[in-house]
Amino acid sequence: MSLASTLNTTKSIFNNTSAQSAVVSTNIQNASNTDYNKRSANTTVNIYSGAMMVTTERAQNSALLKQTLNAISSNSAQQQLVGGMESVSALLGGDSYSLAPSTYLATLRDKLKTYAETPGDITLAQTVVSAAQDVATSLNNTADGIQQLRGEADAEIATQVTKLNKLLSDFETANNEVIKKTAMGEDPNNAIDKREGLIKQISEIIGVSTYTREGNDIALYTSDGTTLFETVPRKISFTPTAAFAAGSTGSSLYIDGVKVEAGQGASTTAKGSLQALLQLRDDVLPTMQDQLDEVARGVIALFAEDSGGTAVAGLFTTKTGAAVAFDTTDIIPGLASQITVASSVVSSPFKLRDGNIAGTSTNTGNASGYSDLLRGYLSAFDTPMTFDGDTKLGTNVTLLNFSTEAVGWTEDFRSNASTAGESTSALMTRASEAYSNNTGVNLDEELILLLDIEQSYKAASKLLSTIDEMLKALMAAT
Repeated sequence: MSLASTLNTTKSIFNNTSAQSAVVSTNIQNASNTDYNKRSANTTVNIYSGAMMVTTERAQNSALLKQTLNAISSNSAQQQLVGGMESVSALLGGDSYSLAPSTYLATLRDKLKTYAETPGDITLAQTVVSAAQDVATSLNNTADGIQQLRGEADAEIATQVTKLNKLLSDFETANNEVIKKTAMGEDPNNAIDKREGLIKQISEIIGVSTYTREGNDIALYTSDGTTLFETVPRKISFTPTAAFAAGSTGSSLYIDGVKVEAGQGASTTAKGSLQALLQLRDDVLPTMQDQLDEVARGVIALFAEDSGGTAVAGLFTTKTGAAVAFDTTDIIPGLASQITVASSVVSSPFKLRDGNIAGTSTNTGNASGYSDLLRGYLSAFDTPMTFDGDTKLGTNVTLLNFSTEAVGWTEDFRSNASTAGESTSALMTRASEAYSNNTGVNLDEELILLLDIEQSYKAASKLLSTIDEMLKALMAAT
């Protein structure tokens, strides 16, 4: 080997170690950046100068990335559902469900039983009326709370849509930068990192899959195949609803003209927060409203009075005084928000005993010990009633059992959702770790590589020193 070729080789080594150390330094600097994929300096062999670095390669694994995106969207949806159910649980009084209508109904029955033993006691009569007011208040508050939660879910959908539009706009910018740098032969890796980070954020809102096209271009599709981004972001349309009431429906969400469907089940099928929010707003919370409305109808029917052979609302009625068909088996939307205790019995509690709140008094002798009606109400508590099957509960059970089943349904759904949330969270963690281990920066590996680079630099330095000595000897000889 001539001195000239040796000098060229030494120069190549210095260039390579400089470039390699820059790559390793960048890797180490971004070791804690979850949106950064490690870089590797690729070299090729030149017959004149030996090894020469030509490209910086970005680590990537399409299969693991796909699994990670799917895990992120599934967990985001499940956690959104769990959060909604936790809000419902708080509305009902937490783990003890102390504010649930079933709790107050049980108290009303117990107070009624005590009063039936001493029907002439005005104080006991007042406690029954007070317990009845608690039942009505519980139904009112819970129903109003359910509609408020629907409104909050709807508002969050609007917020998420705005965020998604912003992310897609940012994605377009990053994608165009990748395409431009790829076409010009420049390093697109930083832009690819940014683009991939945006895809992860998008997957939290809506399930997403990717398709890489010529020129390093990427198209995005939702989990059900709807085009989300192809060259430009597709239109996402949603109109928020000002306020919700029982029976009302919120507007649909459309992506590229295709309706986004709500998730289903406690272990939700939703991908991303949007589908989970739609599930809460349009399925879970309306079902609970139906259950409350049926409890309210059952309560009115149980305490109905006789008016000339016609059953009319007695202890419980509506705030407007409007008659309701409580003897039907169909849900009466919004009844839980409208139910109240008749004002006449509040001022004259003995009307409950006599049956003349709105009907005809059956206590014809005005006897203080008259308890037939009171015992009849107690018997009705133990008699099965017919309920609407759309409530997803029993259709022929007692009122107390039905109201308890409603609480059980809510708790079961919340519990199953929480359990599923633990699973999706663990899956996302494992998927993210697997992807990070495969494409992320390992400090131990980078430090070992840095030591190898240092050794190469030392060897080149020694070789350069030897060449210098040889040149000096040659110059001295001449």
